[in-house]
Amino acid sequence: MEEEVIGKAYDGRLMRRLVRYLWPYRRLVGASLVFLFLHSLLQIAGPLLTKVAIDRYLAPVEERQITLLDPYLPAEAGAGLAMIAGLFLATLAGVFVFEFIQIFIMQYTGQKAMFDLRRELMTHLQRADVAFYDRNPVGRLVTRVTSDVDVLNELFASGLVTILGDLLTLTFIVAVMFRLNPMLTLIVLAVLPFVVLVTIAFRRVVAHNYRRIRIAIARINAYLQEHVVGIAVLQLFNREKRSGEEFEKINRDHMLAFKATIDAYGWFYPAVEILGLLAIAGVLAYSGWRLPEGTLTLGVIVAFLQYVTRFFRPIQDLSEKYNILQSAMASAERVFKLLDTPVQVAAPPAPRPLDTAPARIEFDRVWFAYKDDDWILRDVSFNVEPGETIAVVGHTGAGKTTLISLLLRFYDIQRGAIRVGGVDVREVDPRELRRRFGVVLQDPFLFTGTIEDNIRLGSGHITPEEVEAATEQVNLLEFVRSLPEGFQQPVQERGASLSTGQKQLISFARALAHRPRFLILDEATSSVDTETELRVREALERMIEGRTSIVIAHRLSTIQRADRILVMHKGQLRESGTHQQLLAARGIYWKLYQLQYKDQEGPESVPVLRG
Repeated sequence: MEEEVIGKAYDGRLMRRLVRYLWPYRRLVGASLVFLFLHSLLQIAGPLLTKVAIDRYLAPVEERQITLLDPYLPAEAGAGLAMIAGLFLATLAGVFVFEFIQIFIMQYTGQKAMFDLRRELMTHLQRADVAFYDRNPVGRLVTRVTSDVDVLNELFASGLVTILGDLLTLTFIVAVMFRLNPMLTLIVLAVLPFVVLVTIAFRRVVAHNYRRIRIAIARINAYLQEHVVGIAVLQLFNREKRSGEEFEKINRDHMLAFKATIDAYGWFYPAVEILGLLAIAGVLAYSGWRLPEGTLTLGVIVAFLQYVTRFFRPIQDLSEKYNILQSAMASAERVFKLLDTPVQVAAPPAPRPLDTAPARIEFDRVWFAYKDDDWILRDVSFNVEPGETIAVVGHTGAGKTTLISLLLRFYDIQRGAIRVGGVDVREVDPRELRRRFGVVLQDPFLFTGTIEDNIRLGSGHITPEEVEAATEQVNLLEFVRSLPEGFQQPVQERGASLSTGQKQLISFARALAHRPRFLILDEATSSVDTETELRVREALERMIEGRTSIVIAHRLSTIQRADRILVMHKGQLRESGTHQQLLAARGIYWKLYQLQYKDQEGPESVPVLRG
């Protein structure tokens, strides 16, 4: 829906915010305006030089208008025409130089301003809470940082300043034309209302089709992203032909919208040209009447014909710049809407520090809902003592992962309190809080780079020796040494060149290398095979040693030796105890255990986590 917004042609509120990004480079903008003024001024010099050459040397008349150049021009025709030719060439060179410098400065300034804007957007996106990403698709956010910022860059580089340049050129041309002959000027301006009507019709058609193009592009991007990511499923169920037909329909919508835009340009420019020719015809008709009377000179007529041609060119450019301005206002509306989205989970004005000593984790009557009163957690209370290993089990949707998200303050609770070392997590800077935790998720995420980069994750304080030690502790060192480039082995996007087990072990090494005081394992072994799980178990024992640990697991074999097991059911903490205590109670945990091992002769009892 946001892509369908056309936007105003000019919004002062948005423009003031946009100009703020040019303010640090105001000297460059000022220099660009100076060269723009000089360029526009030189645009009127050519026809004036032509008039002087004709009226003084080629078709001299006894009574003519005195020009500023007369005192400096020689009387001889050859020398005078040579001097005028030299001035004409100098004017052309000046137009080229001034236009080049002005465009270069504004393109450079636009890139600097958009660099600042993109950096601000990225900073805001990194500070945004997880709930923000729950509401906003990734593709939309990427579009804001890329396509919308590019539109604003076009406004800065070839929109605002060039609009001013076109207006200056028009002003200078009209002023000189009035100075030469007011009646001829009025004849030229008589066609201006028709030009305005044609321009308005063109603007409406193009604005409508630009909106269609934006919508079609958004649909193409979304369709491609979904079907490229799911290409394996697409091929497995032989949906290539059907997918191609669906894409052809979306692609055709884009083609038709673009074609309609081309059609609009196809009739607009010829229409303006025809109106310009009508103005020329009027100038010639009036000149043919007045020239024999001696009230007009041939030089004035030729100069007017040149000015008429130059008069309608900026008008055509202004109609195009209007579309740029309108698109920029719509993009600015979307970009600033993103920047103005408040960060819900932010550091308090005066954050409290966390004690470096071993700390207790407390959930005190916690209630939480992602939306309204649809409670995900209901009155949950438990403690995790320093050095204790707690396991959390339960059916899918019971609220296990939500506990971790609240502890790390990805979301804020509605009722109750969560404390670390006696300090409410809402009173702590989220960055300081999360720095104390090492987290291994069910789906390991690796970034493009090297294996060492993915273990360090930008932390400069981790030495190469610590990276190697962490890798050895999780039984990954032998694999890394077998790679051609070792720790500098390139990792493709999302770790595509590695197996799921290898990616998970790298995640273990990452958590261990950062030396966290608290460890969280969220289904950390559910996506690995049995052989890899056996390798992981010893690594887990080493990781939890001396650390307060919270383990979320579906495989009950991995948590039987935890100090305590918490059983979540429909958002409530229903049972708590050791493995044997919970089996003896024959409650929810006992049912989970029976469901998991009902087809086995005897229960699997492999000690993994030792408290």
